[in-house]
Parts: sequence; structure tokens; C-alpha cells
Amino acid sequence: MAQLNLTFFLVIFLSFSFSFLATPVEPSSLTRHRNPKTMTYIESSCKGTLYPNLCIRCLSQYAKSPLNGPQHLAQHALSVSLSRALHTKGYLLKVAKELQAMKSNKKEYLTVQDCVNQISDSVEQISQAMKELRSFNKHDSSMNDNMLWHISNVETWVSTALTDASSCVYSFPGNRMSMRVAAIKVKAKNVAEVTSNALFLFHRYASTYQKATMNTSNS
Repeated sequence: MAQLNLTFFLVIFLSFSFSFLATPVEPSSLTRHRNPKTMTYIESSCKGTLYPNLCIRCLSQYAKSPLNGPQHLAQHALSVSLSRALHTKGYLLKVAKELQAMKSNKKEYLTVQDCVNQISDSVEQISQAMKELRSFNKHDSSMNDNMLWHISNVETWVSTALTDASSCVYSFPGNRMSMRVAAIKVKAKNVAEVTSNALFLFHRYASTYQKATMNTSNS
């Protein structure tokens, strides 16, 4: 029971620490120069996400200047997701290399290697989604089949990235775990959470875009 409680509090501590440490800390001078309207917009937009506080903390770094609507916000959210995924991938590669050299726990090494593949896939999927989203303004602004296809691509890629990150989290079942495994789960969980938020914000943008184009076509 003591070991179980220690592991539980370890995971909670790492989750709390990583959530704050992985979010860039702005100097007080930059914090004072945040655009109030942008910050209000970010807070309002994050309310519908599964992790609103995390969403606000991550996106507040972009509150120094006005945001150009929900597309701009979705792009920033995906940037956060990509940054977390790349950071976690780097950590996993380091751990996998250490475990391979130790040759003492082949099962854990193989599990970590699976996580490397899953998070690497997340990196690729998010990168593709960001590239597609940036190209939206270059396409016909009407909500036609071609535009719907591009929106579907982004939704599919971000959803897949979320699934991959979540799969890494669940690769380590049970409550008894080393500090190394606990750290992996926390980092992968953080990738899944910020990606979930990004997916919601993109859905919000796609819905807004669809309504705007429908109103334009009906006027």
C-alpha cells in the first residue's frame, strides 16, 4: 500500500510539475504587455476544451498581439502540441537508448520503443495538419467539397495524433512504476491533452468557417 501511494503521488507531482514547466514562463514585462482583448478571447475559446486551464496557460504566450480569429488560435494550439510532441519524442529516444545499453529490461525497452514510434507518428500527423491549415487561405473561400476535404484531412491527422499519444500513455498499465516510466506517462499524457485542446479549437474554427461561408452564399 505504501508503494502504491508513493507511485500515485509521484505521478501527480510529475503531472503538476510538467504542466507548468513545459509551458514557457514569460518575464513580467511581457506579461504586462499582453493584449487584454486577446487574452479574453483565449480564455473564452478555451472554456469548451477538456483541459481549459492548460489551454489558457499554453496559449497565453501568444496574447501579446491581436489574434486573427479562430484559425490563428487553432494554428497556435497546434504549434504547442507539436512542441510538446517533439520534446517528448526527444526524451523517449534518450530513455530507449539508455535501456538498450543496460540490457536489463527488454520488455520495458520494447514498450518505450513502441512509444517512440507512436509519438513520432504524432509529430508527423501534427506537422501535416499545421501545413494543411496554413494553406487554407490559399484555397477557394467557399465551403465546397474541396474545402471540406482539406478540413477533414486536418481533423483526421490531429485525431490520429491524439490516439497515438494516448496509446503511449496506456502502454504502461498498472500503478507500480519506476520514476522513469512515470515521467514517460506524464509527458505522453501532456501531449495527448494539448492535442485534445487543439482538436477542439480546430473544430471550433471549422464550424465558424462553415457558418460564415454559408451566410455569404445565402446573402
